[in-house]
Amino acid sequence: MPKQKPLILVDGSSYLYRAFHAMPNLINSHGEPTGAIYGVTNMLRKLVNDYEPDEMVVIFDAKGKTFRHDMYAQYKANRPPMPDDLRCQIQPIHDIVTAMGLPMLIIEGVEADDVIGTLASDSIPKKANVLISTGDKDLAQLVTQHVHLINTMTDTLSDPDGVIEKFGVPAEAIVDYLALIGDKADNIPGVPKVGPKTAVKWLNEYGSLDGIIKNADKIGGKVGENLRDHLDQLSLSRELATIKRDVKLDKSELDFKRRPPDWDRLRELFAHLEFKSWLAALGGKSGGSQDGAVPSQVAADYETVLDEKSLDTWLERLNKAELFAFDTETTDLNTMNAQLVGLSFSDQAGTAAYVPLAHDYPGAPQQLDRDAVLKKIKPILEDPKQHKVGQNLKYDMSVLANYGITLNGIRYDTMLESYVLDSTASRHDMDSLALKYLGHKTIKYDEVTGKGKNRINFSEVPLEQAGPYAAEDADITLRLHQTLWPRLSDTPTLSKLFNDIEIPLVPVLSRIERNGVKIDTAMLRKQSGELAKRMQEIELEAYEHAGQPFNMGSPKQIQEILFDKLELPVLQKTPKGAPSTAEGVLQELALDYPLPQLILEHRSMAKLKSTYTDKLPEMVNARTGRVHTSYHQAVAATGRLSSSDPNLQNIPVRTEEGRRIRQAFVPEEGFKILAADYSQIELRIMAHLSADDSLLKAFAEGLDVHRATAAEVFGCEPEAVSNDQRRTAKAINFGLIYGMSAFGLAKQLKIDRSSAQEYVKLYFDRYPGVQQFMDRMRDTARDQGYVETVFGRRLYVPEIKASNQARRQYAERTAINAPMQGTAADLIKLAMLAVDRWISDSGAKVRMIMQVHDELVFEVAQETLDSATAMIHQHMTGVAELAVPLEVDIATGKNWNEAHP
Repeated sequence: MPKQKPLILVDGSSYLYRAFHAMPNLINSHGEPTGAIYGVTNMLRKLVNDYEPDEMVVIFDAKGKTFRHDMYAQYKANRPPMPDDLRCQIQPIHDIVTAMGLPMLIIEGVEADDVIGTLASDSIPKKANVLISTGDKDLAQLVTQHVHLINTMTDTLSDPDGVIEKFGVPAEAIVDYLALIGDKADNIPGVPKVGPKTAVKWLNEYGSLDGIIKNADKIGGKVGENLRDHLDQLSLSRELATIKRDVKLDKSELDFKRRPPDWDRLRELFAHLEFKSWLAALGGKSGGSQDGAVPSQVAADYETVLDEKSLDTWLERLNKAELFAFDTETTDLNTMNAQLVGLSFSDQAGTAAYVPLAHDYPGAPQQLDRDAVLKKIKPILEDPKQHKVGQNLKYDMSVLANYGITLNGIRYDTMLESYVLDSTASRHDMDSLALKYLGHKTIKYDEVTGKGKNRINFSEVPLEQAGPYAAEDADITLRLHQTLWPRLSDTPTLSKLFNDIEIPLVPVLSRIERNGVKIDTAMLRKQSGELAKRMQEIELEAYEHAGQPFNMGSPKQIQEILFDKLELPVLQKTPKGAPSTAEGVLQELALDYPLPQLILEHRSMAKLKSTYTDKLPEMVNARTGRVHTSYHQAVAATGRLSSSDPNLQNIPVRTEEGRRIRQAFVPEEGFKILAADYSQIELRIMAHLSADDSLLKAFAEGLDVHRATAAEVFGCEPEAVSNDQRRTAKAINFGLIYGMSAFGLAKQLKIDRSSAQEYVKLYFDRYPGVQQFMDRMRDTARDQGYVETVFGRRLYVPEIKASNQARRQYAERTAINAPMQGTAADLIKLAMLAVDRWISDSGAKVRMIMQVHDELVFEVAQETLDSATAMIHQHMTGVAELAVPLEVDIATGKNWNEAHP
């Protein structure tokens, strides 16, 4: 398409439905759903940012029936009514479109597609370029050399060649293609059993729908028979699929020029909808970016440093800066293998430099010597008084450690700033944050390195591309910090959490990752063989029950065996209507039938084999001989850490196979494994938060809390509590933490619902403080939209006022559980900080090597085992003063399993 600004036609109705189904179910404090509004607004902003059009119009479907209903009474008859949660978002979307200064069209009696088709066709004689923004495949029939489609969700552009590549037929054949395959959503009949592949084959062979009809007798098989049986309706299907290009429009009144946004109205709308980042960015300004989102138009002045003089100038600037942004470019995401390719810095918004150190490609310019540059910059990077900000600085710290540099002065991290502000947000990466808070579309990594088989290493990226990309990373990081920190510092509890827990944890996690853990690879390979043998035995047993062999790794074949052949009851269906073979379904079926239990066992072993016994030996670092996991600080909404490569959180501890895998985690010669686990931490937090007298008393006296609960609930002395009663009390204690209902408890204990309800009633009669705490958390979440941990971490619960009962009840359970989960997360982080500080200060022969749930795992020299055990216990139990004592179970052994408390 020639480089001139196109007329942009936005399929607003397509945007509406796509945003509704793609976005999380956001709800403001008034109980109004806002997810679709946010999604549509975000897509419009992106479109305006990317193309900066002079002319743009957003077209929506009108209410009521259209001419297609007159042609075919069953048109769209299968569509369910528009959900109420979507219907109420339409008018606010219209209001935002208008406030953004974008023209809008709604024409009675026709669909948005027909209006778009007419406007696009009108542009062709003028040779004007048109861009249609939609996710609707029907609009592919409009594509020409001058009319292209843009999909804002996938960021793909379809020109005439793109249509052929996607559908297998040219744009002019799309109507025939749609007539053949039909459309379930619109209830366009089509030909039964004719899918895209068959339609493409016929159209390529016979040229058009008319050609197919003419040669219908030559087409064999069942599909040929279906075609001949439905020839009469093909003409109707084609008419229904054809987009009108002659809708009567009063062209004298059509003006598609973008107008200046109405900033006051946008502020009013964003305030009511609680789009806080957009609202804050508009602030008290009377102007802003053209899309009405985030005014952040800062002129960029980026430099690529290739000589000593320029480097010295920048080092002098950094020395004088109160704060500077810093980033590394490397060869690998794995920090243990990553080699440094370059460094970037920014000391003021819009100004940044990239210092390339190891770009290697034909014609690459001479670069400064890496060792010499690092020697010069090391004092600045290691100076704790020289404050730095970065995006995921743990990565940069670990990379620099490969070169003997200890990064100090870590003051801010934009990923963590975003996470502490709202841990429920789905993305905290720099590209997403830049678009969200700055309205800035960054240069993507894929844009400079390529994708898939065409991807090159960053060291091979020419400096003409690498320089702006890397410098922008530092610049945007600084600008994000300048936007995020004022919001964070406005809430003292959040800024304290950030300063006292999250930022100090960065170097601790880096050290744990670099410490790694030793793996007995021979043991794992032996276990892998044993798992394979046991899986084969299970397969043979399963084949006997099924009456035939089948692929136990195929949900489709399992579905056919269980529900078609064996006719087991269908307990749940997939979104596509097929019987579900999900784990929960199989667990329920396994109570009455042997085959589902075998399938579950096989699945569990297959996962352990592929994820751990086969994979772990391959993950041993060649240089260190140890496995180095990656910990993620900004993923779990509760504040808990997660890990990957390998995921240490998912190794089962209650199964024999899981325990055997833990046996392969071993210490170095002369060391032992020490595991320290907080005992019943969430129940203790429940006692603290609820201040229930009976629960506080049980913990204060060091009683077996499950036995004490059973005694309270069943009205007997603790010594008289049976094992079954204790098991019931334990299920109640832990179930209530997760907001379990009487129905869920009945299912877990395999008792009737009324008995379970009676247990819950007895529990709350004996522990009224717990009931009051739960009610208080629900009310708090409803009133302010979030609940808090003991340490002030905010956990947002956006669906607490959802009109959908299931979503609202889930949000209520989250509101109850989140303060306990989140406080437990804060406590284990504080414990890591305290123990790490002791190790560093004392020089003890102790390495922290893993964090899993509420457990810390260490490698301890044998001669210091007793003293280390005492100090670790002291520091972990002393991190906070709750209303009940913190208890830590510690055990040691020659492997992780043996050391499990």
